[in-house]
Amino acid sequence: MPAHAPLRRPADDAPAALDAVECQPCATCEVRAVSVCSVLSPDELERLAAILVDTHLDTGSAIFSEGDDAVSLFNVTGGSVKLYKLLSDGRRQITGFLFPGDFLGLAVRDRYGYTAEALEPVRLCRFPRGKLEQLMHEFPHMKDRLFAMASNELLAAQDQMLLLGRKTAREKIASFLLQLQRGAKRRLQPDNPIRLPMGRNDIADFLGLTTETVSRTVSALKRAGVIRLREGGNVEIRDQEGLRIMAEGDVHSFEQPSH
Repeated sequence: MPAHAPLRRPADDAPAALDAVECQPCATCEVRAVSVCSVLSPDELERLAAILVDTHLDTGSAIFSEGDDAVSLFNVTGGSVKLYKLLSDGRRQITGFLFPGDFLGLAVRDRYGYTAEALEPVRLCRFPRGKLEQLMHEFPHMKDRLFAMASNELLAAQDQMLLLGRKTAREKIASFLLQLQRGAKRRLQPDNPIRLPMGRNDIADFLGLTTETVSRTVSALKRAGVIRLREGGNVEIRDQEGLRIMAEGDVHSFEQPSH
């Protein structure tokens, strides 16, 4: 695959190229209902707002890089993010995509275990790790909410292992589209057509395919009448049941492109 452009890094000692802007009240946040702060009372939200920095990033900017000190935690409030690790030979494995309402930056140790990069202009709430941990100690229901979100991430990671290890290219693409659709529903956003802010290179690196195989498989799904490509890279699902059957491995649906 082609080499990836280097990430733009900050000029100061901040963990990423983060431009702080005036914080907006948490109570008016458009994604509050699906985010970690959904369980907080107005008074608790005020406490949370006192420690956050409302942050904007440009496309391609690093929120943090693998190995950086894990000094901050983040809640995505606009745009989308890709998470990835670099292998020793320079290849890239994308491990996930995050959208408004998703939380990132949790670290088992004191350093981030992956890189987080903006897929498009992104807005986040940035929290100092120590201060947020103190608040979660005071607000155990917030900690429980974060634990539930982390549990969902673990289930998603298990699904990703299945995608990479056992499914064909067609099954991977169909499963990926259904996964994005479920995520949009969970975020209370329109789910058809599906918005794809990531390019085919990113999809390939997420699914363990080549870019060419992604393109051939998408074209095959289109020829089969299961999907239709819309402006901006969005995908309209025209046959929901057909896509589900393909994701589950019906080999008779249409000719399977080779890897």
